[in-house]
Amino acid sequence: MTGSSPYWCRHVDSAARLLEIGSPDFDYDNFAEVAEALLQHLGMTVLEQEANADLHVWLVDFEGCQLLLKGEHYSSQMWLEGLGSDAGETLLFLAGLLGKR
Repeated sequence: MTGSSPYWCRHVDSAARLLEIGSPDFDYDNFAEVAEALLQHLGMTVLEQEANADLHVWLVDFEGCQLLLKGEHYSSQMWLEGLGSDAGETLLFLAGLLGKR
């Protein structure tokens, strides 16, 4: 991954299976564009997508590990939540790919 990526790791908590992602600002209408670029950057695939009033929730796969990508458009916050007990390691790895700012 290059240092010019618009995505970075804000915070990772492997025990809680949570990775907060810094990203370009987004709103309800352009979340898909921002999220798809992130997923492409990390080599992830989308399995399912759901959009609620203010929250996008996508089920994604990274090398066999299923995660939820969530994006709340009012605050432009994006994060990954691990679904399985092995997700903590995967989130730490992804945090390393994203790097810090």
